[in-house]
Amino acid sequence: MHWGDAEVAQLAEGRLRPLRSQVQVVFQDPNRSLNPRRKVGDSIIEGAVNFGATPSDARHLAVDLMDKVRLPREGLQRYPSQFSGGQRQRLAIARALACKPRVLVADEAVSALDVSVQAQIMQLLRDIQRELGLGLLFITHDLRVAAQLCDRVIVMHQGEIVEQGPTARLYAQPGHDYTRRLLAAAPGALA
Repeated sequence: MHWGDAEVAQLAEGRLRPLRSQVQVVFQDPNRSLNPRRKVGDSIIEGAVNFGATPSDARHLAVDLMDKVRLPREGLQRYPSQFSGGQRQRLAIARALACKPRVLVADEAVSALDVSVQAQIMQLLRDIQRELGLGLLFITHDLRVAAQLCDRVIVMHQGEIVEQGPTARLYAQPGHDYTRRLLAAAPGALA
């Protein structure tokens, strides 16, 4: 795998470390990705400090990120259990953004949420992507969700890419049988 001109697998630790902040992940289950024993603010600050921010700068950044993910600033002093599932996912997004990534990987980031909260989180991801100029890699099994968020889709089957292309074209003219089956199985039948 390449990041720019660098072959990541071949990089020494000293050259790899600075790249780690550039790609951050938001996982499916924010309950498992946020430490229940740490206040939200401490969790958000940690990544920024680990990648070189001063504690003071990281605290200011955490306040700004709470605004960006549309949560009250006072929430920085609360624990994850004091937030709803959708709010915890917003916190996980803020924590990832604290590292100032160039690419955000959203791994099934809305699949555990109800439909109305899914829509809010997807709109938040679109807004953040546009505002910060982030690359967004959105991993999902739900092609209905992918159609709402993605410019391009890559369909994988058993670890292999079987089809890829612009979302509208791929949905209108799926070329692979597996893609057609996924579309037919999607809620609201896209095919």
